[in-house]
Amino acid sequence: MKSKKSELLLALEQICEEKNISKDVLLETLQQALILAYKRNYSSVHNNVFVDINNETGAIRVYAQKEVVENVEDDQLHISLEEAKKVKKIYEIGDLVDIEVTPATFGRIAAQTAKQLVMQRIREVERNNIYDEFSQKEGTVIEGVIQRIEKKNIYLDVGSAETYLAPNEQVATEEYDFHQHLKVYVTEVKKTTKGPLITVSRTRPQLVSKLFEQEIPEIKDGIIEVMSVSRDAGSRSKIAVKTNDENVDPIGSCIGTKGMRIQGIIDELNGEKIDIVKYSDDPKEFIKASLSPAEVISLEIDADEKQAHVVVPFDQLSLAIGKEGQNVRLAARLTNYKIDIKSDRDSK
Repeated sequence: MKSKKSELLLALEQICEEKNISKDVLLETLQQALILAYKRNYSSVHNNVFVDINNETGAIRVYAQKEVVENVEDDQLHISLEEAKKVKKIYEIGDLVDIEVTPATFGRIAAQTAKQLVMQRIREVERNNIYDEFSQKEGTVIEGVIQRIEKKNIYLDVGSAETYLAPNEQVATEEYDFHQHLKVYVTEVKKTTKGPLITVSRTRPQLVSKLFEQEIPEIKDGIIEVMSVSRDAGSRSKIAVKTNDENVDPIGSCIGTKGMRIQGIIDELNGEKIDIVKYSDDPKEFIKASLSPAEVISLEIDADEKQAHVVVPFDQLSLAIGKEGQNVRLAARLTNYKIDIKSDRDSK
């Protein structure tokens, strides 16, 4: 019998290690489950009970607590002083006495009843652990492997959990396959009745800024700061960077030797073009830089209305506006200014 009970403790320890659950939490859950099991099967005998699990042998014993009284009216709750002193001579009126009431058949019944409750508690603890882990990763980039694709919904395995990539968070130009590795931006982690729901995105501008943070040591170390990002997912992004260190070239640092740093980010985004713009506190300078590669002849701004009127060479008008207005649209999002562009011919 002792060896079987030792196996119980070994099994609990294995569960704790595999599921990353505190042994104390699991033992407390098991005790509560065993009390419930006892009450369900022996409720007519005793109600005020507790369960003791020996940490060395795994032996399980049930005890009923009874109050020492002069006149016993309910033998489930009370014990006479005479009977109490047979257990220990030190007991007096008003004391609580622990009387072992472990039934001979309790082990089998308790195991059957407690198993489901303990497993339920294990699932709850696992879910809480996953929530705690990933709620700290909200607003960061993680890597996962595509495990399932159901009605355009994509589910990625990210280790201890599964994440959800909704159709509106997928890049239209990207193709997704089973077992494909993807870096995704964690948009939200919330609790549900089925466990934590971890939603992720491939389209958010934050994915670009966080990839820069991962790939560019100067950004991670705070030497270079990402000020803003605008993005047409799958096509083009603009990212504004600055540094307070005059010895650091923020754009050159992001590009890297022979373009190695920026190329790694472009590859992760499946060829999406990225314009790196030098940020300036001067709105005029910032807007000029944001319209790159187009040259700006003149620029007037209304800071209160957040509007800018830009003049560019006639032969660069289409470049400044971009295909389907993409360049000026991204520049406007990047600078938070409404930008009106005209050529030098039209402005005369």
